[in-house]
Amino acid sequence: MRPIPADLARTQQEWSATYRQLAEQPGRTELRRHLYRLSSQLFFHPYWRQRRPSAAEWWELRDLGRSDGDMC
Repeated sequence: MRPIPADLARTQQEWSATYRQLAEQPGRTELRRHLYRLSSQLFFHPYWRQRRPSAAEWWELRDLGRSDGDMC
């Protein structure tokens, strides 16, 4: 597996934190919109340009999102 770029890992960490905030405060439109934008950034990141990620790569990315202060 290729190493995951730092900006992609940071985006995943921000996604995890936003998801947690939305779980604590449901119905917050600005959080839902932010989560949607982050999801798009994750899915369409240039790192995935050559090939789509495998389930293992998504799992690794999600783990990186959780590792910074247990954000999820």
